Amino acid sequence: MMKSLYRHIALTFAIAAIIFVAPQNTHAMDAMAEDALAADAYAAVPPITSIEIIGNQRIEKDAIISFLDLKNGDKITSYKIDQALENVYKTGLFADVSITVNNDVLEVKVVENPIIGEVAFEGNTKISNDDLQREMQLSSREVYTKTKLQHDVKRILSLYQRSGRFGVQVDPKVIQLDQNRVNLVYEITEGETSQIKRISFVGNKVFSSSKLRNEISTKESRWYRFFSSSDTFDPDRIDYDKELLRRYYVANGYADFKVLSSTAELTPEKDAFIITFTLDEGNQYNFGKVSATSELPEVEDGQLESTLTTVSGTTYNANQVEESIENLTQYLGDLGYAFVDIEPKYTRDSQNSILDVNYQIKEGPRVYIENINIHGNDRTLDEVIRREFRLAEGDPYNAAKIKRSQQRVNNLGFFKDVAIRKEHGSSPDKVDIEVDVQEQSTGELTFGAGFSTSEGALGDVAISERNLLGKGQFLKLNFTMASVRQEVDLSFTEPHFLGRDIKAGFDLFKVQRNGSSAQSNLTYDNDTLGGVIRASYPVTEHLTHAVRYSYRSDDITDIDPTASTFIQLQAGANATSLVGHTLSYDTRDNRFEPTEGYFVYLSQDIAGIGGDTNFMRNETRASYYTPTFRKDFILKIGAKAGYIFGYSDDDVRINDRFFIGSNEIRGFANEGVGPRDTVSLDPLGGNAYWTSSVELTFPLGLPEELGFTGSVFMDAGSLFDSDDSTITVGGVTSTVNDKSSLRGSIGFGVGWKSPLGPIRIDLAAPFAKEDFDETENLKFSFGTRF
Repeated sequence: MMKSLYRHIALTFAIAAIIFVAPQNTHAMDAMAEDALAADAYAAVPPITSIEIIGNQRIEKDAIISFLDLKNGDKITSYKIDQALENVYKTGLFADVSITVNNDVLEVKVVENPIIGEVAFEGNTKISNDDLQREMQLSSREVYTKTKLQHDVKRILSLYQRSGRFGVQVDPKVIQLDQNRVNLVYEITEGETSQIKRISFVGNKVFSSSKLRNEISTKESRWYRFFSSSDTFDPDRIDYDKELLRRYYVANGYADFKVLSSTAELTPEKDAFIITFTLDEGNQYNFGKVSATSELPEVEDGQLESTLTTVSGTTYNANQVEESIENLTQYLGDLGYAFVDIEPKYTRDSQNSILDVNYQIKEGPRVYIENINIHGNDRTLDEVIRREFRLAEGDPYNAAKIKRSQQRVNNLGFFKDVAIRKEHGSSPDKVDIEVDVQEQSTGELTFGAGFSTSEGALGDVAISERNLLGKGQFLKLNFTMASVRQEVDLSFTEPHFLGRDIKAGFDLFKVQRNGSSAQSNLTYDNDTLGGVIRASYPVTEHLTHAVRYSYRSDDITDIDPTASTFIQLQAGANATSLVGHTLSYDTRDNRFEPTEGYFVYLSQDIAGIGGDTNFMRNETRASYYTPTFRKDFILKIGAKAGYIFGYSDDDVRINDRFFIGSNEIRGFANEGVGPRDTVSLDPLGGNAYWTSSVELTFPLGLPEELGFTGSVFMDAGSLFDSDDSTITVGGVTSTVNDKSSLRGSIGFGVGWKSPLGPIRIDLAAPFAKEDFDETENLKFSFGTRF
């Protein structure tokens, strides 16, 4: 009895010593554990001579023995038994395991976990079986465990809750089969989406709650948001909203702003949430002293200040600080400093609400790009995105080139969103560039409709794909059908011809103008058939040069006897063979919806290399975009001009002249401006033209997600200088109304990015015109994307 007591006391002290021993000496701890446990209940048991496995069906005996980490000849202790049990359970293959020792025989009884036959989902209509199964740990022919089942139920609940369905219920059913197999059935009651009933703000004094609601991505439920998910509760979106609020306040001078808390309270019916943000706005600061201090050789402090957008005395704006850092980085990069570290140091005067900023510039550590990883491009090939990057793996990291690369990828028009971030590489001097893209539809099925006093109703249908086969290729087929005109166009562009930075493509077209239509203001038929071969390449980052060759045949037939004499003299067929080139300079931030930057274009064509016509045509155009007093009020100023002249004693034929109308000066009909026959009133076109436009685009005050924008505009221009003047045929004298006087219009428009595609309506009224011009006050267009 006393010996047993002494043995237990010794065991207790030994275990206590194990607990308090330094963890660094693990070998000593193991040895002490062995010594302590040697005095346990198995002390009198001789070394085992055999191991028996009982209850196994699918799993081999040798495999189970290997899990035990025990072998014949081992001395059994309580510690080893516990370790063996833990090892076997860790495999996840067994529902129950027990170990007993009978003299020198170790008996291991196991109950194997069943194998899953089938996994089924019932009641799910909002999330597909495939999407659910991808998130599951358990699947067909896997080993079933309760732990994994609980994980999968939680995962299903999480998936539904992320889509706003917080009333979801999941009831897993385990159906026992023979041969230790089971089927799993997840019975799902999806419930309704949990909408956002109300969004409240506490502590906001400077900005109204309605203004702050416009700045966040989560929206209150409204009937018109049936195409949007922004009014469903998403915890990740709430976290993003906190960041959006911070950005908004610090961009308006509130450097001490904080979101103290954000709560989401589920209504008793569990069908809606009430979101509350508690804010601490702080004071509004002004910029105090703004300076830049350089530790770089040959870079003086004074020469850097011109790049700063932060101005002393103005309201503090964190966005301007970031913009100044980008400007400094680009400026220094142009001077050859690829590795710079720019850190804004703030000196805060809370009493006077002044913030001094000093941009401290020093040579940064040399950092190189190790990997460029692209995510989210399920359809677009990696190489299509990579070739838009201004740097490659192994290049020095350059923030300005990263920003330009992001802009170029955006300009492809293939992605709804492009985000670039840097992550640590395999060593301190290496970074990985992570590119996250969100693809959008690149196919377009466009319908256009309009009405004019000259052409009546017209419509066109165009189908195009801007990212064919994910290779970035462009293919478009366009049909225009009207009582006076039928047109078919086919275009194709390969953006990386022969693996080089050359865009190459072709255009084929056939146009029939029907002068016999009752609604036509033409007095002849004109059939045109032709094609263009073209190529373009970048000269610099923003300058592009394009070359082309075009061949076109025109046939003017069925001229009305009452038609203009000038037109009758041009009856018959002729061919035009021309070569041309274009120079364009583009700094716009986005080719499709620009908000800042400018675009300049110069084009020249020479006809006469073969064919029947000889002329030189010159055109130029420019446009400038800039935000005005608000970032979403975009001002566009544009202008175009052209001049064509014949050589080798050739006049310019009517089908080669310029015609302008509603596309250039809204409020006028197609071909509604310019020289006309005084007798037949036929439009004759002109050899010279100019147009200009000023347009302000702005939000209409409606919720941003509705996609409505408004615009006011003023268009002006003129078309003049016809080769025709006066002619008498058969006793009838025809003259030409040809005036270079100003034509102009003012108007407004409404655009809607509808779920079915963009819709645009323009209403314009001419304020300057000639009596012989044709007008069209209303213009309407509609398109859809797929």
